[in-house]
Amino acid sequence: MSKLKKFFHYLIHDRDKIKVFLLHKFSYFYSDEQFLRKLYRLRIGEELNLENPQTFCEKLQWLKLYNRKPEYTQMVDKYAVKEYVADIIGEEYIIPTLGVWDRVEDIDWDSLPNQFVLKCTHDSGGLVICKDKSTLDIKNAVRKLKKSMKRNYFYGNREWPYKNVKPRIIAEQYMEIRGQKDLPDYKFFCFDGEPKYCQVIRDRNTKETIDFYDMEWNHMPFVGLNPIATNGETPVAKPLCIENMICICKKLSKNIPFSRIDLYVIDDKEYFGEITFFPASGIGWFRPEEWNYTFGSWIKLPQK
Repeated sequence: MSKLKKFFHYLIHDRDKIKVFLLHKFSYFYSDEQFLRKLYRLRIGEELNLENPQTFCEKLQWLKLYNRKPEYTQMVDKYAVKEYVADIIGEEYIIPTLGVWDRVEDIDWDSLPNQFVLKCTHDSGGLVICKDKSTLDIKNAVRKLKKSMKRNYFYGNREWPYKNVKPRIIAEQYMEIRGQKDLPDYKFFCFDGEPKYCQVIRDRNTKETIDFYDMEWNHMPFVGLNPIATNGETPVAKPLCIENMICICKKLSKNIPFSRIDLYVIDDKEYFGEITFFPASGIGWFRPEEWNYTFGSWIKLPQK
């Protein structure tokens, strides 16, 4: 199928996707509230209730608009957050930084080890994973990073903490579990300092699976926020360091209406990943849908 035919097929059969594309293309013309109302209606198929939000997704949109604390900017900056987290839980939980640069052209490729990770500090997606430096396509990596450096992640879905993050590139130590292709993500959904559930994501590079566990490590009967998410074929073993992981999450999420604290476990040692305020940008689905309301009931909205 030619590109022109593909375009018309897309235009006829995926009109909502076209509308979302155009909304993002001209997002600068809308206020934050106007944009979120339009995006929510197109993506979720419902009107956004900001006057009396009830669901998890509705309340995350409310928090985007009305819970804008200056410290949140540091907390989403992938470089600056390391100092913030180290001050709270200690330097030993921080993945080592190998370098930081203001421009892609300044990256010192020769100084980097055989394995490393490059990421942009101000967005989600500007990621280059190098497992073997001799086979790394540097031109492609540069192209990807330059594209990310030009983007202000805030305008994608109005996640305010990203708006004023300084764009930089950092190199980090490559982390792995020997004998495994992927590093499982442990993502704790925390409500005002209380972690309720841990979302475990496995096999990102093959067939991604998502499982939720409560704090006693009972498997939960729902999936989210990915609309096509499935559970893994095998249970996730309870981490030996789960109690300390919970303690870390309590400290990092204290006095925040909602945050997701991401951790890794390597050789029974915990490492900090990131702090996220809006998983799936608050535009996702739970199956069954009742869990959208359950999660929403745990978010206590602050005063405007």
